[in-house]
Amino acid sequence: MKLYTINTGYFKLDGGAMFGVVPKVIWNKLIPADENNLCNWALRCLLVEDGNSLTLIDNGLGNKQDEKFLGHYHLNGDDSLEKSLNELGFSFDDITDMFLTHLHFDHCGGSIKWNKDKTGYEPTFKNATYWSNKNHWQWATVPNPREKASFLKENILPIEESGQLKFINDGQEIYSGFKVLYVNGHTDGMMLPHINVNGKTIVFMADLLPSTAHIPIPYVMGFDTRPLLTLEEKTRFLNDAAENEYVLFFEHDPFNECCTLQKTEKGIRVKETFKLKDLFY
Repeated sequence: MKLYTINTGYFKLDGGAMFGVVPKVIWNKLIPADENNLCNWALRCLLVEDGNSLTLIDNGLGNKQDEKFLGHYHLNGDDSLEKSLNELGFSFDDITDMFLTHLHFDHCGGSIKWNKDKTGYEPTFKNATYWSNKNHWQWATVPNPREKASFLKENILPIEESGQLKFINDGQEIYSGFKVLYVNGHTDGMMLPHINVNGKTIVFMADLLPSTAHIPIPYVMGFDTRPLLTLEEKTRFLNDAAENEYVLFFEHDPFNECCTLQKTEKGIRVKETFKLKDLFY
């Protein structure tokens, strides 16, 4: 099994929304904001090659949205999903499994693209199975008012219409060594892949921990639908991760791809940060 970092660019979100009740005077030292209070965040995905299967975990914001939408989020950087795959010798058609941690637009926007005539949409990965779960799919397709702006129909409904959608059950493995942890504080039914490779467990953090700056327990995003539940889920996960020496892979951290953890007098904190490739290659 081989793992590859897939960079799809950066986007900007309000720093206060990303850190919830934590004062700006504190979080701004960790992730500096611009003059509009916006912080730049990575759109980092993970590619898992295992035999004949090629699994992509999340796929970024995509590029089919109009200029008005993109203007709100300031998509920036030289990377793109297609460019990053091509640099590794892969194409969209090589993806066999498209695993979606959840269906917020910055995690699944690359799932669907315009067709050639721009008259409709089609799956970006025509040979892939798209993986979600029943609870989250229902949550996303009949959205609550708080999250409605994050669940875009054009990113979601064409997946089902294509016939490529499958639901993973609780406890199910897509294949050996690829397990899933369900968490519900950020959004209902978010899935965190745990990938066992070379004796290590790599955990794709999605939005339970957007960055290393979110490791302290009270640092919870204002976007979370159930922040007190996120506190509980973070506490359990961080203890497990420190005890079992998990490697955390961050989707949104603008500076750090991965880290390990250690217990300190202040609680669980970062032990080491590094790039994924430095762990294996």
